[in-house]
Amino acid sequence: MPIPTHRPPVDRSLLRDDVYTRLRDAIVDGTFAPGEQLKDGELATWLGVSRTPVREALLRLAQGGLVVARPGRSTVVSSLDVRATRDARDVVAAMHELAVREAVDHFTAADLDAMRDAARRFAAAIDAGDIDAALRADDELHDIPVTVAGNRAIATVLEQFMPVLRRIERVRFASADGRRSPDRHDELIRLCAAGDVEGAAAVAFETWHSLPVSAD
Repeated sequence: MPIPTHRPPVDRSLLRDDVYTRLRDAIVDGTFAPGEQLKDGELATWLGVSRTPVREALLRLAQGGLVVARPGRSTVVSSLDVRATRDARDVVAAMHELAVREAVDHFTAADLDAMRDAARRFAAAIDAGDIDAALRADDELHDIPVTVAGNRAIATVLEQFMPVLRRIERVRFASADGRRSPDRHDELIRLCAAGDVEGAAAVAFETWHSLPVSAD
């Protein structure tokens, strides 16, 4: 679709990460469709920022596979490539498994309570059909083991490959399979609270590795 005519409210101190997040989300939610050309000048005007953070965001999006950048020519939203999506899914599943494995022995009661709170909000969002809220709550839940693990390499890899999975996460959460996600969360939290490293790591891996990829 064309660049929206409305401008989302943003602070003039908008950071590079905020520009990246807004553009990433606009691709994931379908505001910008596969094959659509993205012009940094138009995007900068839409967001009310200079072209520099937009160009940097587009480079990050290209690294994550959400856009295809052709230097000196054009940048377009990428199609949902089955091989790239499968590869990203496998890497993300392995990283979340490792994060949980490293975090289980270090969880505090507050960490587990935060995971339970995110799980409750996720379940409520799924029941309400609010996919955006479900994605936010899901992120919060799975970010806790990553933060507790404190492994910057895991966080860096997830930052690169998670955006590719956003579109299939939306498919899952809008489907019957999404109704089973709260049970997966509850089991993950139960095993983490019990200190079951192997069990929790296995659930974390399967949660992500079971994301549906066409032609699997």
